[in-house]
Amino acid sequence: MTSRQRRTTASSQAHSLKIVLIALTILGGIVLGTLLEYALAHAVTAASSVPAAITAPVTGAVLAAPASLNAVIDNLRNVIVGLLVALATLFLTVGGVRYILAGGDPGEVEAAKKTLRYAALGYGIAVLAPLLVSVLKGIVGS
Repeated sequence: MTSRQRRTTASSQAHSLKIVLIALTILGGIVLGTLLEYALAHAVTAASSVPAAITAPVTGAVLAAPASLNAVIDNLRNVIVGLLVALATLFLTVGGVRYILAGGDPGEVEAAKKTLRYAALGYGIAVLAPLLVSVLKGIVGS
């Protein structure tokens, strides 16, 4: 085996490893985001009482009618937490892929780390959303 053949084999192995790492990063980001969204948005909903149900005139589907301002604020919080977790998962995935593809370039590594910091900030805000809603409820007085 010549030196050139060895370099080509090593290069293709490194390329295959990068592809596997990218796929694992994307899959891990999706799984983490799904788990966090379920834990943050749906666990609170399951613990709350079920409001009165109404039927939609066109589709016949049963819709939950918010019983009070608290229910509306809780529903809004759940939607915002879901969006935050989805966006943070997107940032986590993009940051991981950028970090893998940086190839040792300090500028790209720093940009990837910044993206990962933003993802962590998004997850932090999503975790703190119930606290922020309780402060809002205290201000509104409901």
